[in-house]
Amino acid sequence: MDEKLLIKKAKEARENSYSPYSNFAVGAALLTEEGKIFTGCNVENAVYGLSNCAERTAIFKAVSEGYRRFTAIAVVADTDEVCKPCGSCRQVFIEFNPDMEVIMSNLNGDVEIKKAVQLLPGSFSRKQLNS
Repeated sequence: MDEKLLIKKAKEARENSYSPYSNFAVGAALLTEEGKIFTGCNVENAVYGLSNCAERTAIFKAVSEGYRRFTAIAVVADTDEVCKPCGSCRQVFIEFNPDMEVIMSNLNGDVEIKKAVQLLPGSFSRKQLNS
């Protein structure tokens, strides 16, 4: 995994953010097991519940193209600390790969990497549905 490349792609995706309400632009870059990168940005709506995070945008793009196996995702925003994914995004990560590397960064170059399962301990999963 090339974390620097994923962070770079996430920063580029951030430039496409549609965030007129929060003015909080976020970018994400998702790496598939096959080595393909999908990017996403946050897309807001006047009805906040219809907004979508950058991370889920990238994952949904990949899934719509037939990919289901992800190894890493980078998320970047203009924050003092690294940008951490929301709970909804963390649950989506778990759906596809609890061991996926989540690369959290900011425009200052700070980086923190954790596995998805570390970000959402006790998460709900398919395994529970099949028990």
